[in-house]
Amino acid sequence: MIAALEGKRAEIAALCRRHHVRSLEVFGSAATGAFDPGGSDFDFLVDFHPLSPGEVAEAYFGLLEALQALLGRSVDLVMIRAVANPYFLKAIEGSREVLYAA
Repeated sequence: MIAALEGKRAEIAALCRRHHVRSLEVFGSAATGAFDPGGSDFDFLVDFHPLSPGEVAEAYFGLLEALQALLGRSVDLVMIRAVANPYFLKAIEGSREVLYAA
């Protein structure tokens, strides 16, 4: 995992608590060391605590905006429960790293 994330673990944990996150994982270039500071974004898998559909939407977009503001770059936020493609899950399996777990 890249230093930009390691150095912000406390802030990320606070955001996760504020937005009802059960777990947050990083995957892709930020997890593998192939991160390009000039062009890479951050890829995250998120799982929320049980919420109503409206609360999930509010938590999702609130977390997305907060992560982008904290990290200063684009964020791809994927809800793990929404991923139905087994090929996608297999492709990211080797690079997933837990950033936060409630």
